[in-house]
Amino acid sequence: MPAFVFATATEIRFGRGTARAAVPTLAGFGRRALLVTGRTPERAAWLKGSLEAQGVVVTTFPVPGEPDVSMIEAGVALAREAEVTSVIAIGGGAVIDAGKAIAALVPAPGAMLDHLEVVGKGLPLQADPLPFAALPTTAGTGAEVTRNAVIAVPEARRKVSLRDVRMLPRLAIVDPGLTDHCPKDVTLASGLDAVTQVIEPYICTKSNPVTDALCRDAIPRGLAALAALMQGEDREARDALAWVSLCGGLALANAGLGVVHGLAGPLGGLSGAAHGAICGALLPHGLASNDRAVTDPAIKARIGEIRGWIASALDCPPDAAFAALAEWSASCGLPGLDSQGVSADHRGEAAAMAATSSSMKANPVPLDETVLGQILDAARYSAPPLT
Repeated sequence: MPAFVFATATEIRFGRGTARAAVPTLAGFGRRALLVTGRTPERAAWLKGSLEAQGVVVTTFPVPGEPDVSMIEAGVALAREAEVTSVIAIGGGAVIDAGKAIAALVPAPGAMLDHLEVVGKGLPLQADPLPFAALPTTAGTGAEVTRNAVIAVPEARRKVSLRDVRMLPRLAIVDPGLTDHCPKDVTLASGLDAVTQVIEPYICTKSNPVTDALCRDAIPRGLAALAALMQGEDREARDALAWVSLCGGLALANAGLGVVHGLAGPLGGLSGAAHGAICGALLPHGLASNDRAVTDPAIKARIGEIRGWIASALDCPPDAAFAALAEWSASCGLPGLDSQGVSADHRGEAAAMAATSSSMKANPVPLDETVLGQILDAARYSAPPLT
């Protein structure tokens, strides 16, 4: 058995009703809190009011989209001006990443670029982050249990990470009720991201017994839940997908990812397309390419398991599973890369960038720029990959 390290949030609370029940704990983080929300802060009014009833002075910071450098700088400035002592984020993955970054940078004496990977110096934080709590309202990124925040750097046309093990949240509250009635398109894109984030760690080079156990349970559960939610609102499926998203965050933070995320990171920075939709479009093609290239019998067997789980969820033959996944995603409304605003130039640049990305380092087999380009071309439309 390989040696490994497993790190996660200090405390995880999972289940319906945990969000409201956690208010006294959140209030105990500090008497001046920055509440990071989605573009419509009114949706988090219940949390703001509950914290204020506990005597907390709450300053709200809405996040209208995926975070970039200027947005994080504005949030840090607001937090410092308000002299906040904690940060609480309630929203999707972008909101949680923004809150995580703000909590990390408020006490940091240096510039943000000192700590950003790829485009900056990638230095460790010089001070401990503020206490941070995350409440996801979508089942997708698992950002509530990861140690990094993804931030767009428009000048470099890249999305890069601010990363430090101390950025793991103090408290992760995964209340599936917060995801109820999420719009179908958001459920699909974020759900495919969640599924990708339990598939890639399962076949990556850095998997370990803990992440294997999480992913082996979560992959079939996530596929079945997502299929059910495309048929209509389903409380049990919401619960299951929230669990799968949490498992994905735990797994990717402690094992790694692969070609889908290796390509999705650069594509998002270049095109501005949404991360979950990119991952969903790439997933069947990335799986098919890995299946063709892998020679390790153990990894080949795991990809075979994934074929079987997809086939069971979509009621198709295992040999046609990857094609069926692409067709099913398209039938549910997932756009191909072209419809997401990804151009030929974006695809070419992303293939070159991804070949050396951190996610690609954990892919089960090296894939050269030509193969990466083929994956991107195959994902342009809603056409299925070769089985």
